[in-house]
Amino acid sequence: MYARVVAATTTALVGVVLLLSVHDAQGVDGRPEVIAHRGASAAAPENTLAAVDAAADLGVRWVENDVQRTKDGELVVVHDDSLRRTTDVEEVFPGRAPWQVKDFTAAEIARLDAGSWFGSAYAGARVPTLREFVRRVEHHRQSLLLEIKNPQLYPGIEWDTLKVLGDEGWLDPRHLDDRLVVQSFSTGSLQSVHDLKPAVTTALLGRPPVADLPGHARFADLINPSYTSLSQDYVSAVHAVTGPHGKPLRVFVWTVDDASAARVVAGYGVDGIITNRPDLVRQALPRP
Repeated sequence: MYARVVAATTTALVGVVLLLSVHDAQGVDGRPEVIAHRGASAAAPENTLAAVDAAADLGVRWVENDVQRTKDGELVVVHDDSLRRTTDVEEVFPGRAPWQVKDFTAAEIARLDAGSWFGSAYAGARVPTLREFVRRVEHHRQSLLLEIKNPQLYPGIEWDTLKVLGDEGWLDPRHLDDRLVVQSFSTGSLQSVHDLKPAVTTALLGRPPVADLPGHARFADLINPSYTSLSQDYVSAVHAVTGPHGKPLRVFVWTVDDASAARVVAGYGVDGIITNRPDLVRQALPRP
């Protein structure tokens, strides 16, 4: 009897360890995490609070965003270094081309309509500050993939970003364990984030050569390439390298908006899929 109890207990513990390993590598059901790119940006204007809400309505756990800094030091959520594409800045401030984020104050950006370009239903949507954005993500109990955009334009933006995240409670163990990743195309920016707050999970955007992966693994926990550059061998090579927190490097791939492409990259073993259409991608992924 004792031997049977021990055997059953051991089997149960092994099952738990395996389940936790799958959860660490991928989503809660063993499939890749689905990350809403700039929010659910096929359903609502990108990087707005409405896009966060749309992702939540779809039951999407992860939201991606882009962070830049205003002339007076406020962090705002917008993708392009210019406000022209996604706001009415040309009409509101006609004489201030090329309308770069860094040349406008937070109060000026708060006047802009960031929704009408997408559709009349979103007229009056605003460019959110990072504080507003993370509060909305927290309201929905979602997780955040935060990109530091154009860090070369904003010296010290890494410290500023961590300051906001800390002030909003996002640097506690509950968030750091499973709800926050900071990413950038800039190795220098990621190194700064890692040096300032080593506990933060970080991701390097792009597809560095396999030979360079051990060097990047000193400060990056994920390698996040474009899906068009990906292969199964590359994913396996990334997974074979141990990151700064003692776990295998992971892969979040972008930007997949096609069901067949989603199935292909899932077959490669990626850990997350960044998409403008999270509903489509989630439906396309085979269940374990």
